[in-house]
Amino acid sequence: MRRIHVLVCRMSYYAVIPLAIAAMLSATPAFYAQNSAQESQPGAPGKKDAVAKPPVPVPPGPVPAKGIKPAPPTPIAEQKDTLNETGNWNPQWDVLIEENLPPEMLSPSLGKAVGAYCPRFSSLPDVDKRAFWAYLFQALSGAEAGLKPTTNVRHTDPAVAVPDKVSHRMVRSEGLLQLTYEDSERYGCDFDWNHDKPLAAHDAGKTILQPRNNLLCGIRIMKNQLVDLHEPLLTPKSYWSTLRPGTHSYRVFAKQMANAPVACGAKEPRSPRRTDENVRVAKATVPANRSTSSQGSHPGSQ
Repeated sequence: MRRIHVLVCRMSYYAVIPLAIAAMLSATPAFYAQNSAQESQPGAPGKKDAVAKPPVPVPPGPVPAKGIKPAPPTPIAEQKDTLNETGNWNPQWDVLIEENLPPEMLSPSLGKAVGAYCPRFSSLPDVDKRAFWAYLFQALSGAEAGLKPTTNVRHTDPAVAVPDKVSHRMVRSEGLLQLTYEDSERYGCDFDWNHDKPLAAHDAGKTILQPRNNLLCGIRIMKNQLVDLHEPLLTPKSYWSTLRPGTHSYRVFAKQMANAPVACGAKEPRSPRRTDENVRVAKATVPANRSTSSQGSHPGSQ
């Protein structure tokens, strides 16, 4: 009987070991998934806020973690943080932007185009160029949508209150950068009207309101303006009213650029004088579904 008992114990022992090893192996991917994200560099100091933000996790991607530097907070982001308001800028959106910038947007040849807010752009290392772009898109979102991903604007001006050619409904500007479903055809953006059609206007599940889709679309539009069309950052021909000099919308954007990365070496830019010619060109070149007023503060905002 004793031999039988010892034999059973040994069999149980050897049966448990493979099970334990299998359990460890099955848990290994989860373990490495939790520890695969590395940390970025500390945040870029801003012109008015020299305190660098702490590093942020950077998941494996096209840019090494040490090539990422979070942008400083815009004035509206700092205000929201002070007031403990929800709907603030997420530092992971900096990582998203910086990992998805096309090489052309890091080229020294863009130095003149962005010189108003980053005079040193051409000579900066890529990590600081990426931080500049992350800050600029944050400032653009602050001016356009108050940094809220679910911001939704319906235009009331008859000149721009036209049907969206994709949704066939009255055009709305939506999300962090106030984009439209037509942009899916114009710029190849990942907006799915068929998926979004039954959802409520401010449903965060809408593809056009998801920060990733909206910001990546914005990068495509910016590349089109600066690289494909060879237009400067500030032009009456910009997709965004906030980047058209001499307008109220531009002044809203300019205020949000007050804490741009100090590495850019920017002084306080002079706002171009508002002229009838600026306004005329802006109205003549703006896409049919874009307003010449500030998107985020439009009276039709919902």
